[in-house]
Amino acid sequence: MKKSFIILVAATVGLGACNNFKKGPGGLMYQIHKTEGKDKIVEGDIIKINAIQKTEKDSVTSSTYDIQQPAVFPVSKKQWDGDISDALMLLAEGDSATFKIDLDSMAKHSNQPKPATQKDRYMVFTVKIEKVMHKASGEADSVFQRKATEFFQKDFQETVAKHKAAETGKIKKFIDDNKLKVQTTASGLQYVITAPGDAQRAGLTDTLMVNYTGKLLPKKSDGKDNVFDTSVETIAKQAGKDNPMAQYGPRPFTLGRAIPGFDEGLKLIGKGGKITMIIPSQLAYGEGGMPQAGITPFSPLAFDVEITDIKKAVAAPAAPAKKP
Repeated sequence: MKKSFIILVAATVGLGACNNFKKGPGGLMYQIHKTEGKDKIVEGDIIKINAIQKTEKDSVTSSTYDIQQPAVFPVSKKQWDGDISDALMLLAEGDSATFKIDLDSMAKHSNQPKPATQKDRYMVFTVKIEKVMHKASGEADSVFQRKATEFFQKDFQETVAKHKAAETGKIKKFIDDNKLKVQTTASGLQYVITAPGDAQRAGLTDTLMVNYTGKLLPKKSDGKDNVFDTSVETIAKQAGKDNPMAQYGPRPFTLGRAIPGFDEGLKLIGKGGKITMIIPSQLAYGEGGMPQAGITPFSPLAFDVEITDIKKAVAAPAAPAKKP
């Protein structure tokens, strides 16, 4: 989906007053931006959807556009009035809308109390239904599932091929946009050392205390850095990735337990050192990606890293000599 659609939707939502939203069941509020007039989604349909999730203050918490990978899933039976399935069933293929899901209603019906830190009343979704597969009348479940699986597997492979073809261009654009003067290792890792740190480098048994921020190379649709993980609390909050349960601050690493490119970069600096790494996918998560972190196949990554300490391994005490 092109950015023009995102900008159009954002403008529509921003200009629309609260009374432009219609009231649905269970506290659901919705505003349909565009409709193609096709058959509505029903329980059991399999859909491909692009979605932006926001807070009421318009802070993006997740976006399929930002990871360049639409979500595909079967529409489940609604669990309560006004849940996400109820919202999706208002739409059809090609439609777009914004939904406000009532968090108090969600907490009540899911038996999961709303977190004490959650002050919003609504969770806000702006969605575009890219594809709907309906089960034909009388069609066997096995036939429908096979057709759906074949279609979406083909669609996914086409998307993966696009990611692979675009990787080199993403790396070049990131380097150019940030005016980086990189060095390149034999493996393909590109890096800029902003502070080398002390002369001693970590060994395989040492523990490195590391502050880091990991980013996808394309910026988010709002123009901000596309952060997927960080040990720095201020950056987590700015990126909408703040987790009240997280322990922020330098985190322990040992060489050989991270992705190859990250490991290689850590070996280039000492205690107090800082480095920016641009890691191609073959040194990161490759063709499989890491879906739980929003990292799609063939995604190059960037890390800003600081080693705050290197703790040398403590040698085990020698065993006492045996008596003759």
